[in-house]
Amino acid sequence: MLRRPAPVFRAPGGRLLAALLPAVALAGLAMAGDRRTGTVPSPTEAGPLTVATWNMCGVHGWNCAGTGDSDAKREQMERLATESGARVMLLQETCAADVEAVRDVLGPSWHSAFQPYTRRDSEGHRSTVRCGASGRGDAGYALLSAYPLTDVRAVSSPQPDTGVQRGILCAFVAAYNVTVCTAHLTPHGGEHPPAERDFRSDQLAALADAVPERRTVYGGDLNVDPPGEHNPDSWVWPERPYGTHRECDEGSARATHDSRHKLDYLFTGLLRTGCRVIDTGVSDHRALVIQVDSRVG
Repeated sequence: MLRRPAPVFRAPGGRLLAALLPAVALAGLAMAGDRRTGTVPSPTEAGPLTVATWNMCGVHGWNCAGTGDSDAKREQMERLATESGARVMLLQETCAADVEAVRDVLGPSWHSAFQPYTRRDSEGHRSTVRCGASGRGDAGYALLSAYPLTDVRAVSSPQPDTGVQRGILCAFVAAYNVTVCTAHLTPHGGEHPPAERDFRSDQLAALADAVPERRTVYGGDLNVDPPGEHNPDSWVWPERPYGTHRECDEGSARATHDSRHKLDYLFTGLLRTGCRVIDTGVSDHRALVIQVDSRVG
């Protein structure tokens, strides 16, 4: 199993708080940020929480060259916060510079954590994946939050021996007493070179095991259709996501990808009070937005 780079955590103003620090130190630094940005509400005071997941299709080499430039993607990310009310965003196929820029535009209370994709060649050499445009930095998956993120951690999951290695990034949002995780799973059969086996079952199990039973919102681009009699890959789903938690669009399962498949998910143990699918117009994935009542559960 390869060691992935430690998640990069940034507070308002772009200050790098921790990249290689242990989780305990990271949590302490993030909590110090609370005092600088004001008192955050308790979960009871905070009330409803809106969370969005969006695969931004920001990596030019991943069939994203015709889906809009960085300015357009940043604008849509900002609109998820300002118009759709997302207080937490789970992002995939995003660029480090885009996440930082939007965080700074949204204001000093916003925080982010970013994990780059890595690529391992046949000789075992590993490198980060670049977004492919000047100034946009590494490609990866990220958390963007209107409240401080603590206990930021990359969750270990099985990955292909060669090719792109994706993953899971989790954090705790103390303002709502909620654990959030963004995930991007390895697609089966669509890699170059193709993955030697289907990793999604073990990766889904690692994702489900990383969250508490109740106070969580997690998901992302899981690269699999919902379980059911018409999905031959239903076997990859462990019991917990649908057995213990509820999915944002459960019962409807609207398509979230241009292929007319549902590949993007948000699961929660909290009371769901709303779910939207939003076509941003600048990605091959739609954004999925859930509202939960953090005072219940």
